[in-house]
Amino acid sequence: MEITKVTVKKETKENSRFLGFAEIVIDNCFVVKNLRIIQGKERIFVAMPSIKGKGKDKYQDVAHPLNQECRKMIEETILKEYQSLE
Repeated sequence: MEITKVTVKKETKENSRFLGFAEIVIDNCFVVKNLRIIQGKERIFVAMPSIKGKGKDKYQDVAHPLNQECRKMIEETILKEYQSLE
């Protein structure tokens, strides 16, 4: 699997942990939109696209990696593009 395209849109809202949106294309044939770039307590991370599920404040990922290696590759690729925009 290869991430063949990354698009990042920065958002600047004062006092917000939300830093922007990302979109990736995998192998020039599959797109994942609405990945969120978030400032966590210790580091910036990428949150997978999600929808609100049943119950109060419960969200379910609509797309997500199946293992840590894949999650790391996606996050590193998006954050590299995000940092290049600064």
